[in-house]
This record gives sequence, C-alpha cells and structure tokens, in this order.
Amino acid sequence: MRKILIIGAGQAGLQLALTLVDHGGYDVTLMTAQTPEEIRGGRITSTQCMFHPALQIERDAGLNDWEDKTPWMEGQRVTLGAPGGQKILDFYGIWDAPSQSVDQRVKMAGWLERLERSGGKVVLHPVATSELESLAAMYDLVIVAAGKGPLVELFERDDARSPYDHPRRSLAAIYLHGVAPWPARPVPQVRINAVPGVGEMFLMPALTNSGTCDAVLIEAVPGGPLDAFTDRRITPDEHLTRLRALLSEWMPWEYDLFAQAEPTDAKATLYGSYAPSVRRPVGRVGAQKVLGMADVVVLNDPAAGQGANNAAHCAKIYRDAIVARGDLPFDERWMHETFERYWDYAQWSTALTNALISDGLPEHVQQIFGAATQDDEVASRFARGYSVPPSLAEWFFDPAAAGAYLASRQAAQRV
Repeated sequence: MRKILIIGAGQAGLQLALTLVDHGGYDVTLMTAQTPEEIRGGRITSTQCMFHPALQIERDAGLNDWEDKTPWMEGQRVTLGAPGGQKILDFYGIWDAPSQSVDQRVKMAGWLERLERSGGKVVLHPVATSELESLAAMYDLVIVAAGKGPLVELFERDDARSPYDHPRRSLAAIYLHGVAPWPARPVPQVRINAVPGVGEMFLMPALTNSGTCDAVLIEAVPGGPLDAFTDRRITPDEHLTRLRALLSEWMPWEYDLFAQAEPTDAKATLYGSYAPSVRRPVGRVGAQKVLGMADVVVLNDPAAGQGANNAAHCAKIYRDAIVARGDLPFDERWMHETFERYWDYAQWSTALTNALISDGLPEHVQQIFGAATQDDEVASRFARGYSVPPSLAEWFFDPAAAGAYLASRQAAQRV
C-alpha cells in the first residue's frame, strides 16, 4: 500500500485525500493545524463560487454533501460604473448549468470529519519547513496543499508565467444576511460591479453555518478610494458601515439593497492582499522532493472566482495521475508532467484573472462588454467562460478572434 502525505486541509488537499481513500490501496495521511471545530468556529477564509464543472467533480466523487441546502445561482450580472456613481453599462449572462457557494468553514470542517470516518489519518500539527525532509523520507509521495505560509517558499516562482510581482488588489470580504436580490431579476446570481481604475465588488449567495447568506468581496486598487479597510482591526458591524458608504458613493445601484443587511457572525470578515503568482511544482528539502498543488503553485487574484474551481480540477488531475502511476516511483519527472496536465487547464483561468486586473480593460474587451448589453448570447458566452475558462481561448483573449465573433453575432441579429 502506497503511503501519501498531504499537507493542508483546504479544497484541494481534502478532496485529494478523500478521493484517494475512497479509491482504496493508499495509506493517506493529512496534516493540518486546525480541528473541525476550530475551522467551523473560526474566521471566514474565502469567497468562493463553484461553477458546474467543479461541482460535477465533487458530485462524481460523492462529496456534494451540501448540494440540497445551498442556493443555486443561474448566472452573473456585470455592471460597470464611473466616478460619481454613474452606471455605464449592465448585462446578465446565464451559465450552461447553475453554480453554488459553500462557506469553507462549513465544507472543510465537514470533509475533515468525513476523512477521519473514512479511514484516512488526520494529524493535527502545523508543519515547519525544517520537519519536511524527515517527513518526506517516510512517504512515497508528499504533496503540499497549504497555499499560505512558509512552505510555499519551497517552490520557486515561475517568472515567465507570473506577470505581476506585487498585489493588484486589496481584499476585504464579509458574509451578510439580509441583502436584497436584484429587483429586475430576483433570482440567485453573482453580482459583479466594477469601476475601472478604482476596483470591484462581488456578491454571491452562499451557505454558511447559520443558513443562506451573501458573500461580499471588495477588490480595491491599492491606495484608491475603495481601499478603506487597511486597519483591518474592525468589527463586522464597522466593516458593513464602511461598505455601505463605499456603495453609496461608487455603486449607488447596490446601496439600497444593503439596507437590511447584517453580518452573519462575529468572524464574518477577512482582509488581505497578495501578488498573483505561478510557481514551479517541485520543492526540494535536502535530498527529498515534494509536489505542490492548487494555490501553492497557481495563485490567482479572486477577481474571476477561479481559486476553489482550480483546486477542484487540480485535485482531480493529481488523483488520476497518482492512480495511473501504479507502483512506479513518484519521481521528479512525474511531478512535472502531472503539474503540466493541471497547467493545461489553469493557464486559461490565470489568463482570465490577469486580464481582469490589468491596468484598464483592453479595447476589444470593452467591445465585448458593449455587445453583451445588446446581445444575450454574447453576455452568456462571456459568463460561460468563467465556468469553463479554456473555452475563452477560442475568442476572448485575441482581438482579431473577438472581432470576428462579434461581427458574426451582428450578422446573425440582422437576419
């Protein structure tokens, strides 16, 4: 029986551990710093929208434990504004299949308990870099899935795949009860509000410990007017007060919808910033080599909502590669090949995210957005790109391809 050690109890690490245990033939140990109770009662760790392909991966593995309790989102609304609270454009795209969002405090606590029940070993111990060489010698494969902390520094930054070397946004998230739905289409949906050069606000219905809620994320251009949470030592109520003030000035079409909002709990806020980066997948600790996964090796800004989806895809790809390896060694060549199979997918979610946080929207993207206000098919094709980022390669990133597509849609509408 092959021995696998996974460090980190997030979407990727727990999904991989659970699917390996369920497959059989693997002695799986997962190391994490928190108990399920500590995770469940702790601070929020993310905002996340799991699109249909990632949800299907969970469903196929029997990991969709909260599916019947979580709101189903049908699509995404994009609203662009200008200084002074002026709305420039607004369009709504429907995905091919609905999406969901589960508070990771709920999900990871539940999955960790499930892993223990299923026969996986859970070791409650934060892993230091100095311990990793001796640990790695005890296992056939060690995978680092803890996307934050000193272990990430074991993996060299890939400058060719990392265009940004500093944070592009300051992040401030809060979970709220009582936000009103969009009046013109009062169904669960992701609301994306952006003021170019200033920042964005994202809202998505979610399931948390106390029931359904809305997860709200401010992405502020550092030092700009939305960057209002730099002190970070504020209560959720104060966070909400500042959020309302920002909406009143910069996104007034949202302001009244927050009139009855209140924080879900005392730990319903999160702040941070980081530089998006791609890292090389093999880390070296003395004579031993370890494999990085998910956020450890591909860390995107949350602007396109790809983090949890990337993690789900990465865990599926790694699991399949481990099973296909049989009794052969998990050597460095295999590690690189396995990561590259993941990068075949993740390069497109990375490209989408980096395009959205660049300095100003490219002209052809502005043309796409303008066309989306007049053509529901353009709006929905753009929305589907969030769900299936590789589909954007056919048209979104290349000005000529985008122009040809928009011309074909104009011709179709004239018929």
